[in-house]
Amino acid sequence: MGEAPVSRSILPLLVLLVLACAAPVLAGPTVLFLGDSLTAGLGVEPEEAYPHLLGTRLAGDGLADVRVINGGISGSTSASAPARLRWYARVKPDVLFLALGANDGLRGLNVAELAKNLEEVVVEAKREGMRVLLAGMELPPNYGDVYTAEFRKVYRDLADRHGLPLLPFLLEGVGGVAELNQADAIHPNAEGHRRIAAHVYPFLRDQLRAAAPVQP
Repeated sequence: MGEAPVSRSILPLLVLLVLACAAPVLAGPTVLFLGDSLTAGLGVEPEEAYPHLLGTRLAGDGLADVRVINGGISGSTSASAPARLRWYARVKPDVLFLALGANDGLRGLNVAELAKNLEEVVVEAKREGMRVLLAGMELPPNYGDVYTAEFRKVYRDLADRHGLPLLPFLLEGVGGVAELNQADAIHPNAEGHRRIAAHVYPFLRDQLRAAAPVQP
């Protein structure tokens, strides 16, 4: 028998350990993408997932010192987010791109719990000195007008309460578009991830530039 392949679910943790060892000699900002399978890139290659594509685009736009950590874990809900953030905090990320809640919504979980979990993450991240960027999620209309409205409001209220930059919908132009998703109609394919990266890029780039120290 050959060696067992490394599970995709632990790859972010291995990357984190490498960064932790290298942290003292790295000077650029670190962006942590904390998400679920949409961020992890379920069904596509790691280099095809939108966080990796964003890192490549940033490097090509003169922001080569930005380091990207893909903290996406497939199947995760907001319930695991506070513990996961505390684990990643050991490498001192400068920016948290928070993209969680899709699984909460698809499973019809209590929106009050979603709000509480995301609130805890934001408060902890800010306590650790991270700049928090929030990516909102949307649900298909078959979840009902009341639930979808309450779900959407969680992100807007959180952004207003903490003064967070808000990207209203991570999957804008991709969600519900058959040719941009895999056969499950939920997870973006490689082209879908390219579209997500193109959508997120101006938002992320401008936030990073706004937070960068002014050079004398």
